[in-house]
Amino acid sequence: MQKEIFELADKFVFLKNQKKQKEQELKNINDEIFEVESVLTGFMTLNETQNFTHKDVTFCLKTNLKISAAAGKKEELYKLLKNSGYGSLVTETINSNSLSAFVKEQISENNDKLPNWLNGLINVFEKNTVITRKYKK
Repeated sequence: MQKEIFELADKFVFLKNQKKQKEQELKNINDEIFEVESVLTGFMTLNETQNFTHKDVTFCLKTNLKISAAAGKKEELYKLLKNSGYGSLVTETINSNSLSAFVKEQISENNDKLPNWLNGLINVFEKNTVITRKYKK
């Protein structure tokens, strides 16, 4: 049994390290794509090239309009939208980590049971995971 658990532990650490390496590789590739796309769009714009085909791939210059609330004005914008009849554009969200911490606190304060007023409104389940830490000699 001990041999099996150590083999599984070794494989687990190997896979976690491999995942971390691949995530870094993906981040590097995405950074490079961003840089190349920026140069390509600049070149196409400068040369007034709307589209071109190269090696059976058509490249098209597309302009997207990006919109966000001005810094510090989000609440004012939301209020204005709601008061102007566009409230359906405004959605409320709850951070899942904050909700988890809140519910854990409520359970703790209610003799380790979910308070009745939360029944049917949230799902609570346990998930077992394995965490690793570097052993310091």
